[in-house]
Amino acid sequence: MKSTRERILQTLLERSRTSIAELAKEVGINTISVRHHLDALQSEGMVNAEEERHGVGRPRLVYFLTEKGQEHFPTRYFRLTNQLIEQMKQVLPIETIQQIFAGLANDISSEQGKRAFSRPIEEKLNILKELLAREGFVVEWDKDEDSYHLREISCPYMHIGHNHPEVCTLDQTIIANILNVPAQKITCVLSGDNLCTYVIPCKSTETENDRTTHQ
Repeated sequence: MKSTRERILQTLLERSRTSIAELAKEVGINTISVRHHLDALQSEGMVNAEEERHGVGRPRLVYFLTEKGQEHFPTRYFRLTNQLIEQMKQVLPIETIQQIFAGLANDISSEQGKRAFSRPIEEKLNILKELLAREGFVVEWDKDEDSYHLREISCPYMHIGHNHPEVCTLDQTIIANILNVPAQKITCVLSGDNLCTYVIPCKSTETENDRTTHQ
């Protein structure tokens, strides 16, 4: 049996822009409980709400799934993406495919790359973390004596990457564009590791800072 949360999400999938009263009736619980679940789902970015005119009187609040909420449900996106990349690989040289992925990464990182260009490395890492989060990654970084470690806790391309590792060039290029210093990949999910990890030597960041300072 589906949980109350799942039934609310399913109802919003089937009946977009639904009021609390309508959700309560559809799911079979009281409006106070529905509001509690909706508050939690909104805090997680799964659901959003806005006012809507509904006949005479005050506007009512209606709820709908965000893009993140829609992605909660099984879709054919992965299958379609796999098929598209497979078709590309059958008709295009690998160099062209790499250029396409590089172009996508450049488009994604262009604006933030300019913002990060002259910043200290730790600010660049935070800008990178925010940018990758918008693309569906969960990223953490820390520092030891000699280097910075960037870890991709989760990757939205993982399932596609198992069949088409070329997609890994997307985040690799984004990382290179934002940090503007060498980042070595030392672990990779596709190689059987638990997560992907990049190492950025502190010496390389010092060299980049010196170069930027003297420009």
